This record gives sequence, C-alpha cells and structure tokens, in this order.
Amino acid sequence: MKKALLIIDVQNGMFQKGKVVHNGERLILRIKSILTQARLTKTPVIYIQHNAPIGRPLEYKTSGWEIHPDLAPEYEDIIIQKTTPDAFFQTSLEDTLNQLDIEHLIITGIQTEACVDTTCRRAFSNHYKVTLVSDAHSTWDTNLLTAEQIIGHHNEVLRWFADVYPSSEISF
Repeated sequence: MKKALLIIDVQNGMFQKGKVVHNGERLILRIKSILTQARLTKTPVIYIQHNAPIGRPLEYKTSGWEIHPDLAPEYEDIIIQKTTPDAFFQTSLEDTLNQLDIEHLIITGIQTEACVDTTCRRAFSNHYKVTLVSDAHSTWDTNLLTAEQIIGHHNEVLRWFADVYPSSEISF
C-alpha cells in the first residue's frame, strides 16, 4: 500500500511571537524526523498550504503564508494550495494522490480541530487508509479547553477515522 506524508499548514504564521502553536518547537522536531524518514524511503511528501484572506496570519504570498523554514519543501515535494479546512475541497489533492497511486496518508500539521480533523475525516470518506501522528499535530488554547485537551480529544475521536500512533511508531 503506497503511502504519502501530508504536512498540513505548518506555515510561519502559526509561529508568530506571542501566538506560537502549542509545543511549536517539539512539533517542528517531530515532523522533521518523520519528514526525514519519508525522504529516505522516497515516500511522496505533500505540503498543504493555507491561503488566507488579507490581514490574516496566513495571508496569501506574505511571510506568514510561507512554509516553516525548518520543514522547507524540496524540489520533488508537492505543494497543494487550499482556502478551507478541508485539504480535498476544491484542490488538486485527490488528483495528485490518484496520479501517485497513494492509498495510505500519514497526517501531521496544524490546526488539530480544524484542518487536521477535517482532512482526516475526508480522507477516510474518500477510502484512504489514514494514520494520524498523535504527537505531530497541534493547536492553541481556547476559552474552553487547553491545546493539550483539544489534541487529546481529537486523538481519541479520530480513531474512528484513522489509526493514531505517536511519531516514534511511524515508519515508511
């Protein structure tokens, strides 16, 4: 079963001073480790890059929109642009996966309760095998829940749609 690594919305705007995503440095290190494994095994790497409206942290073509430099794409990597939490909705992701004969998606990224959640569920509905890397997605605290609570909750709920494993158990 051919795999691909999805890195969702790990863009500079998610790491703004004073508004850094929960455990941002650890998140980058974990995704970087998984990314290194993927590249060593020639597993396709697909970046999902959010295009936000003017004035938002991920505003299209601004420094906040750029993919985090520690995870910079290489020539052979694929970048898919999106404008909603669903990486499949009105994007070229499905066509790209079909062209590459991908059947299994390894999902990492930001924001747990939005883009990561929606993309996991949509991938499942589109008949992909899905693996969510439990310690390689993140979010921010809200008025109701801490980021840790949100991440933990989603790791439990998304078990209905994905196999959920920590980065230490991911292999390509």
